[in-house]
Amino acid sequence: MKNSGISRKDFLRNSALSVAGLAIGSGFLNSAAASSLKTNSDIKIAAGKSYTLKNVRLETGFEYKEEEIVHTKTALFCVEISDGKIKSISPNKPNSEAIDAKGFLMLPAFRDMHIHLDKTLYGDSWEAVKKRNGGVKGMITLEQQIMPDLLKNSTYKAEKLIELLQSHGTSFARSHVNIEPTSKLQSLKNLQIALENKKNGFGAELVAFPQHGVFYTDTVPYLKEAAKMDIDFIGGVDPYTIDGAIEKTMDFTVQLALDHNKGIDIHLHESGESGLKTVEYLIDKVNENTSLKGKTFVSHCFILGKLDKPKQEEMAQKLAAAQIGIVSTVPFGNLVMPIPTLLKHGVKVMTGNDSIIDHWNTFGTGSVLQKANLAAQLYGQVTEFGLSRMLKLATAGPLPLDDKGIQQWPKAGDTADVVLIEASCSAEAVSRMSPVRTLIHNGNIVY
Repeated sequence: MKNSGISRKDFLRNSALSVAGLAIGSGFLNSAAASSLKTNSDIKIAAGKSYTLKNVRLETGFEYKEEEIVHTKTALFCVEISDGKIKSISPNKPNSEAIDAKGFLMLPAFRDMHIHLDKTLYGDSWEAVKKRNGGVKGMITLEQQIMPDLLKNSTYKAEKLIELLQSHGTSFARSHVNIEPTSKLQSLKNLQIALENKKNGFGAELVAFPQHGVFYTDTVPYLKEAAKMDIDFIGGVDPYTIDGAIEKTMDFTVQLALDHNKGIDIHLHESGESGLKTVEYLIDKVNENTSLKGKTFVSHCFILGKLDKPKQEEMAQKLAAAQIGIVSTVPFGNLVMPIPTLLKHGVKVMTGNDSIIDHWNTFGTGSVLQKANLAAQLYGQVTEFGLSRMLKLATAGPLPLDDKGIQQWPKAGDTADVVLIEASCSAEAVSRMSPVRTLIHNGNIVY
């Protein structure tokens, strides 16, 4: 993981992909469909190019035994891709001149919906987490000291982290990016360069994240400037713990989002009374400003895991009515989030890796499929049906089959963001964290 200056071409060719059991298998891309390729890893399929995949495994329905779903039915198809879209799905023609998908299962590409691409040590030399003093405010002090050095090669490290995510089948991320007086707007600008460099194989939406508080440090002018730029959400973090005032911070955040037509995504780690008051206040503000419905999220939201069952049900209903989503890293140990309760009431729940190899946390594989697997274990989803439903945590929603087993993905016209995975069905993919063999983003074959 040292900065060796390795190129993306060499990265794909060498061992980094073997972590996920991947292969650029010779013979996968044939000359008719990929005539521009010079080597197996020199992928140059441009946006808008048309090609067809054969021997693509798609889920077609559920098999029942005494009303219990015991198996997922699949079949092989040809899938035509053109101009970044799935153009058609037709009966399989195994002898046709097409790219051979070798019977791998096609699933929606994965989406990491909570990560910090802008500040990572991944791609640099190993460094464990240092002893923490002073809680979150102590970490703010640490960041004020180390961010200038982190920014020196943050574009390179962001690109390496994106490649790690791609190797696990992720083609899209929602990244929080530091906006504060130490970094000013530089962390954002550096990440935007990395995303531009990777745009053919990876997409992102960005959250202007006041890691050092909105008012605890003089972050307001930088947030206002960032809100005018190419970002998608206004972020926040623990308004009571950091800024000492829920209403003042949340009012500012909501108004800034309204003024610039942005969404909201708030980090909320507070698990006591202040955490509950923050969620309830945000619900009230969104209900007052209905244009924020469907565009507002609370990340972590640990307070939900501390409530009793009746209160969890009540809060899930309120969140669903306000169309406020929860983005969870699926924590485990002493805190188990009520994700099944949230899903039952129609709350949009998504997941992400959060920090990967940085000064906050040295864990994290880069796989959101692993997050779906962890959720299945935590909530006892061991049946064919239950496991298949957990896939939505990796895809941020889309599933091949609806709850009744009717095929709903893929359809002609869908964006060609797909993975080919070595599994017989979604349930197996989640249970076994099956290896990703190919990632396609906007029709571009990433590997």
